[in-house]
Amino acid sequence: MSDDKQELEHLLKLWIAAVAQHRDKQSFTHLFNFFAPKIRAFGFQRLHQQGLALDLVQETMSTVWTKAHLYNLDKGAATTWVYTIMRNQCFDMLRKVQTNREDTFGDDIWPLIDEDEHVPPAQEPQITQQLLAQLHQLPVLQRQVVQGIYLQELSQQELADRLQIPIGTVKSRLRLGLEKLKSYLENVHD
Repeated sequence: MSDDKQELEHLLKLWIAAVAQHRDKQSFTHLFNFFAPKIRAFGFQRLHQQGLALDLVQETMSTVWTKAHLYNLDKGAATTWVYTIMRNQCFDMLRKVQTNREDTFGDDIWPLIDEDEHVPPAQEPQITQQLLAQLHQLPVLQRQVVQGIYLQELSQQELADRLQIPIGTVKSRLRLGLEKLKSYLENVHD
């Protein structure tokens, strides 16, 4: 290993140790700035979506922050440890994408699409009004996300940026809000 690589690896180990022992935010910033572009590129290559690649950065670096105390300086390179976390997070995300497509889930419950054969056209405005009324019954944070995604047609990343919250929080609030709306629709229209 060249001197530059050894020096970089030593710095990475020091930063991880500082995060583990002191929750040092400046050291974490250095780690984030070093790893984020690499993780993002890896994520985009594997997941084929910029939003998912950014999620991979967030999930990986969140794990580095919370699990830094588990890294053993003597057992391996810091890059190997972080890239292993990244790879495992990526596999988890690929499994989730294959089994739970939130965009499909949302389209299934939102009855504004003319293709629903079960609802006579005359009842569509009534169902839409009922659903909008139910939307206002959601907790404020969930309602804010559902409205942003479905009524303002923002992407999850755009909404996360606008609300200044992590994209994972947007996804969680969206999932919870949609589950409540779906439950309402199933109870009223079954």
